[in-house]
Amino acid sequence: MTAGAGRPGPMRVANCGGFYGDRLSAAEEMVEGGPIDVLTGDWLAELTMSILAGNRLKGRPGYARTFLTQMEQVLGTCLDRGIKVVANAGGLDPAGCAEAVSALADRLGLRASVAHVTGDDLMPLAEPPVHADTGETLRAAPLTANAYLGGRPIAVALEHGADVVVTGRVTDAALVTGPGMWWFGWDPSDLDPLAGSVVAGHVIECGCQATGGNYAFFEEVPDLAHCGFPIAELYADGSSVITKHPGTGGLVSTGTVTAQLLYEIASPRYLGPDVTARFDTIRLEQEGPDRVRITGVRGEPPPETLKVAVTYLGGHRNTMTLVLTGLGIAAKARIAQEALWARVPRESFERVHVELTPLGAGGGHAEVNGGDDAGTALLRITVMDPDPRRAGRAFSSAVVETGLASYPGFYGLTPPGDASPYGVYWPSSVDARAVLPVVTVDGVRVEVPHAPPSGPILGEQAGGPPPGDAAGDAIPPYAGDLAAGRIAPLGTVAGARSGDKGGDANLGVWVRDPARYPWLAAFLTVDRLRELLPEVGDLPIDRFALPNLHALNFVVRGLLGRGVAASPLLDAQAKALGERLRAVGVPVPP
Repeated sequence: MTAGAGRPGPMRVANCGGFYGDRLSAAEEMVEGGPIDVLTGDWLAELTMSILAGNRLKGRPGYARTFLTQMEQVLGTCLDRGIKVVANAGGLDPAGCAEAVSALADRLGLRASVAHVTGDDLMPLAEPPVHADTGETLRAAPLTANAYLGGRPIAVALEHGADVVVTGRVTDAALVTGPGMWWFGWDPSDLDPLAGSVVAGHVIECGCQATGGNYAFFEEVPDLAHCGFPIAELYADGSSVITKHPGTGGLVSTGTVTAQLLYEIASPRYLGPDVTARFDTIRLEQEGPDRVRITGVRGEPPPETLKVAVTYLGGHRNTMTLVLTGLGIAAKARIAQEALWARVPRESFERVHVELTPLGAGGGHAEVNGGDDAGTALLRITVMDPDPRRAGRAFSSAVVETGLASYPGFYGLTPPGDASPYGVYWPSSVDARAVLPVVTVDGVRVEVPHAPPSGPILGEQAGGPPPGDAAGDAIPPYAGDLAAGRIAPLGTVAGARSGDKGGDANLGVWVRDPARYPWLAAFLTVDRLRELLPEVGDLPIDRFALPNLHALNFVVRGLLGRGVAASPLLDAQAKALGERLRAVGVPVPP
């Protein structure tokens, strides 16, 4: 049992940020808005590691400097109230970030024990990393390589009296799981409680996305402009209640929690370094206004490998955006390109991406040969090349030079500029036993070796049958005519949430009325998704059913190319993929 064992539950974990650039006032809002035990924040999206790598190459800190701004606002209050701070803001330099927090405490006249977690940085790599999805071996020189650590090192830091724990690359959910291990005394074999904490961590990791932000049914969310950040009340058995401070805007409902549960996942087996959480066992209950209880989560042993995020410099890129208006949109797009490529040959670039996006009613995504016959559209032309000069002014100035010898109504949204470097995200893996997390607190160095738990692997129906009526009967298969019913946008009966995972796009779709889930499961097949979203083309698509959430999850492999930082798409993170699907007319059930 650990030092926190025996504490009464629940432990109230408050989130104050979902990405590097989130609301700076959030930490103060969460500390002053009501009682909390732990303040967490997530700064490290996959894209962030490339940003921090670029900062480090320029001689800037390799950690999230906004974390220091927030700590200046709340550190004294947190120390007075015994609120622990756990954040992955250390990025590529956890030790440097911790040193900066300690210096801040000294300047404020405070005595704070600041711990940092290292061991995730695998550079320099002994061997070129192998791509986790394609099996390819990386030939370029890596900029960064970081293993995703779990919650155990965070728990060890708290056990040793840390007031602030700064980590590098850990899983987002570890920011909740680690404090849970410390508070409740969980050991590696407590798979179900650990899995429950992973689910709670996944819900609150993206800040306001759990409290009504980016919600499909946004018109139902009160005072979204002042949306409160989420809180997870975590219990010893791993169950939790998702809520927010009273008096704040936003909404916590089974819908907002479902939306976040479906964000950036793949299989219902949610793999992590501490546990494999079975998302097909999650049960949600609206227990009161802005209070959603999560129960029933089951866990399996974690995989024997850790996920590794590798980044490397892919080259240089430049984008010019032209506006096409009026009649003959597709023809104007063709003329614009012919004029450009006459000045700079298209084949001179390593890669060229052209995207025509109609605007206004009937808009959506279109390939360059498509588009509306009349209206307004954006023509985005992106070039990528190892040579920054070729992709720089040589390209962007050539676009401007066509301005008086192109289509009628020519104007652009971007001035000519130089190319910018871009990073590529390369997912890989490493044997968990080969990674040694280290906690440093008050000058003491504590190694945290891998301790693999044992436990059963659950069946494919771990969650049991989908929820049924009050009598507990499972919902029967849809017996109606899939082609029958009124034609209406899918979004009138279904919500969606989409996002990115490396080069893949994740698209979760759910219905709020459980009686419509059999229809959704029967109607929205992979082939039907291709019909409704032509942009996915013939890319491989995986479909996973989550009947307990009345939801389906799709993973579109390769839609984002080599990842967010390298994607030339207008919607480079697939954030709007779900909303484009919801706008398509389908025969909806009565």
